[in-house]
Amino acid sequence: MGVKTLYNIEYILNVSPKVLYNRISTAGGLSEWFADGVTANGNIFKFRWEKVSEEAKLVSKKENKCVRFQWLSNTKDETYFEFKINVEELTGDVALLITDFAEEDEIDDAISLWDLHITDLKRALGL
Repeated sequence: MGVKTLYNIEYILNVSPKVLYNRISTAGGLSEWFADGVTANGNIFKFRWEKVSEEAKLVSKKENKCVRFQWLSNTKDETYFEFKINVEELTGDVALLITDFAEEDEIDDAISLWDLHITDLKRALGL
């Protein structure tokens, strides 16, 4: 496995930070758009997609601001994925900033996958 590269993506989602935070920080909220099913046991979240499942540890959260997870299968390196809610001061726009890691030649595919997830998120939010 190669070295993973950090990348960031931003999506404008004009909903209240509180509503968005619920979708990124709870098993029920994440199962509406991020995975086919999500369960949480304390700070360990289990994500299921069709026949694949992965566990991640909720390593940090700030209410209505951000949530960071680390895949338990990746504890050897410092990679994580993070959802950060940003409210633009001038316009009031609410953006979801995603930080993730992928191998250099897989970043475009990873961004395409996030685009699909965000389409599902927008649908769940009624946008």
